[in-house]
Amino acid sequence: MYPVAMPDRERSPALIGWRLLALLYNFFPVLALWFLAAAAFTLARGDAVRGGWLGLLEFAAFWLIAGLYATLSWRGGGQTIGMRPWRLRIVAAGGGAPSLRALWLRYAVGGVSLLAGGLGFWWAWLDRAGLTWHDRASGTRVVRAQGAPAA
Repeated sequence: MYPVAMPDRERSPALIGWRLLALLYNFFPVLALWFLAAAAFTLARGDAVRGGWLGLLEFAAFWLIAGLYATLSWRGGGQTIGMRPWRLRIVAAGGGAPSLRALWLRYAVGGVSLLAGGLGFWWAWLDRAGLTWHDRASGTRVVRAQGAPAA
């Protein structure tokens, strides 16, 4: 269940530093999920996967697992675990809940941004509205709630 859009006075655009802290926090639950997937691949093969088509399949599984973690978290409440301490939330550009398509597009463009050395994140310092590549591409925004975090 996605919360009702916050009034403008109760939210502000999230600065890149808060976003990077959330990204760091999110790395740990995703890493745990990757370990479980790697264990499944290792059990299925009887040994660690080393390249080839099975290695590509494992990489694709990791990408999909991280995407499911992100998009389902965003869809369920607008936040991942890493966004909660910083009171960050994903919203559609006009407020409210973004579509599942927009969330997957956000994840995919964010991944490309990271592969490009984080250029899409650093772009937020040049963008007049402080938006990243994935904000612009998906029509979503990261906002930071004012005041104490919700219980």
